[in-house]
Amino acid sequence: FFFGEEFGLSRDAAFVKGNGANGSGDGIGRSAPRLGGLGQALGERPFVDDMRVPGMLHGALVPSEHPRARVVAIRTAAAMALPGVVRVLTAADVPGQRGTGLNIPDLPVFVAVGETTCCVGDFLAMVVADTTFRARQAAEKIEVDYEVLEPITDPFAALEPGAPRVHPPGNLYVSPNLIDTTAFSRGDEDAALAASAHVIQQTFVTQPVEPAFLEPEACLALPQGKGVKVHTDSQGSIFDQRQIAKVLNLPLEEVEIALAASGGAFGAKEELSIQAQTALAAYLLGCPVKTVLTRKQSTQHHVKRHPMTLNCTVGADAEGRLLAVRTRIVGDAGGYAGTSGKCLLRAACHSCGPYRVPNVDAEAKAVYTNNPTSGALRGFGTNQAHFAMEGMMDLLAEAVGVDGYDIRERNILNPGDAGTTGQIMRGSVLGLRKSLEAVKEIYKSARYAGIGCGIKSTGIGNGTIDSGHIIIRVVEGSQTSRSGATFGVAETFGNGPRVEILTGYTEMGQGVYTATLQAVCEETRLPLEIMTVLWDKDLGSKCGETWASRATTLSCAAAQQAARKLAADLKELPLERLVGREYAGDYVCNFTTTPGTPEAVQNPTTHLTFSYSTQVVILGENGRIERVVAAHDVGRALNPRLCAEQMEGGVHMGLGYALSENFTSTNGRPDSLLLRDHGIVRAKDMPKVDVILIEVPDEVGGYGAKGVGEIGCVATAGAVAGALYSYDKIRRFRLPMDDSPAAAPSVPKSRRQAALAER
Repeated sequence: FFFGEEFGLSRDAAFVKGNGANGSGDGIGRSAPRLGGLGQALGERPFVDDMRVPGMLHGALVPSEHPRARVVAIRTAAAMALPGVVRVLTAADVPGQRGTGLNIPDLPVFVAVGETTCCVGDFLAMVVADTTFRARQAAEKIEVDYEVLEPITDPFAALEPGAPRVHPPGNLYVSPNLIDTTAFSRGDEDAALAASAHVIQQTFVTQPVEPAFLEPEACLALPQGKGVKVHTDSQGSIFDQRQIAKVLNLPLEEVEIALAASGGAFGAKEELSIQAQTALAAYLLGCPVKTVLTRKQSTQHHVKRHPMTLNCTVGADAEGRLLAVRTRIVGDAGGYAGTSGKCLLRAACHSCGPYRVPNVDAEAKAVYTNNPTSGALRGFGTNQAHFAMEGMMDLLAEAVGVDGYDIRERNILNPGDAGTTGQIMRGSVLGLRKSLEAVKEIYKSARYAGIGCGIKSTGIGNGTIDSGHIIIRVVEGSQTSRSGATFGVAETFGNGPRVEILTGYTEMGQGVYTATLQAVCEETRLPLEIMTVLWDKDLGSKCGETWASRATTLSCAAAQQAARKLAADLKELPLERLVGREYAGDYVCNFTTTPGTPEAVQNPTTHLTFSYSTQVVILGENGRIERVVAAHDVGRALNPRLCAEQMEGGVHMGLGYALSENFTSTNGRPDSLLLRDHGIVRAKDMPKVDVILIEVPDEVGGYGAKGVGEIGCVATAGAVAGALYSYDKIRRFRLPMDDSPAAAPSVPKSRRQAALAER
């Protein structure tokens, strides 16, 4: 990766002091080793499935065989007759609320007899036995009688008057099958379109995508006092705690969540999966219970990236400067609401991409169907919106008679411009222009190339409070931490003083713990070797979910506050004299507004800040991708190597999204649950990826850093589409572009043949 030196850029001297200049050499700006990375590489980091406790039983879940069917009967006798089986749990055993869900509690712990399934990921029962093998064997003996119903698989048909309901009356907050609608406008787009020299209309279609994280869902629950303790790799402990307490009909304090190491999530572990069922078993049986889904069960159950249909209309003047954008988006939520309303809101809020548009009209609908459930996945609605808007920019460039670079350079956001929602962009938006300029010569000199620009919000925003909370404790080397699981660089410490950094965010591979530790090193000049980072359940409740590219930015800001307090004491006393002291940092952002509210009309501030990118995709003479250049404004590269890794991983996911990945279903039933059939780009088929890190710091967040977890895959699909058009002159408006020569190495043979035949 580069800081742009060979592309005519240079790092701001004010932002390089962390490269060894802070005394310890482990501060901000240095590519310190990933915290706990060596132990993880050696297989020493324990995950939930590695946990063993005395008297532990094992759970196995029984999924629905049909996406839409009324459950007539569930017969458990054959399963109970098998050796080692302790109990079979069904909906009748739930003492509290059966519905779970972050936003709408429509996802049942178990579907009851007499109720209708909503997708094939529904659970009907759980077998508890003395071994995993026996539990799974018995689960196959559960007999279920169904009244099979015709599934609802088209979101547009689901919105038609008189369409069958996916959920029964009374289970929705709005009209039948419509989960939520986001709609906002500014200016007069009708008048602007009428006055435009160029008006372009096009529909774009995107596909469901499997998140493909490595660790399947796993949970260990133990009886504790009058309640339970639940070990899980969740992205948000407080939300798990609240929902499990409601399921068990317990006070909140009787449910404790212990965060375990996470084997990946990409957003798809935000909702409860098997935690409530496992906690129920432990609570009712009075003994530890562990449940681990098989790979096929995991793939069937967890959420996919939202398939969306985006109808776009763009108006521009004779020189191609945008005057108006009108967007209508329909997203297929699948069987349950999950985060669909929020995801479609995010798609609408990014529907103009990183461009200056004076007149905007956006509407996005999240719709129930009986397809596999959709939910959060890296990018959270912005990927779909960018594929459409970047495609529109390429069409506009062609109409005006300029190339992809020039049309973007004329329209990108500048300080003082209004973004899609009307939020006025601060000076840090200059990172977008710098990212575009960094790739200018590369794009213009390539024979077959496509270009795409991206903008991705940092933080939840939209009226939600985003916050980071840190506690720094000075302890003796032999002292035991009060809570949490250690993710330290060193496994053992001497008897001298050491520093514990307590946080509430989840480490999922993004490097938030490493960056937080480096922030403390930066401020205190203490060596990394005497520090470790611990997850803390109380801070987990304050921080909330680890999502929306916010954890590192907010955590480092809070760490900076706490570390400065410690640093002040270190000027007066040595570290050993500070043993027992705690230093708190609380960084709270409560200034965002919700689109459509009066506050948002007066002063729209939908997000904390944004990160920006420009990517160029270059094809060879055979039409396959040879090189991707990804120029990304990260605000401040807290750890340059980890930043580059995030971008490289994002590009990998973006290429799969653009070319080959597709979680296909027929009548609501997945066509395959094997990862090899989903078109994931293999390592050997990855092109060269050059990452250019741009640093234009923002006033919000720690050290001016912007979120980097998602922006890496936002602009990729649009750049790929442009590159393919430069090669074969075929415009592609549907993902994946599996008929293209670039997709050939990754698309399963049968699907590629079908794509070529359709073309």
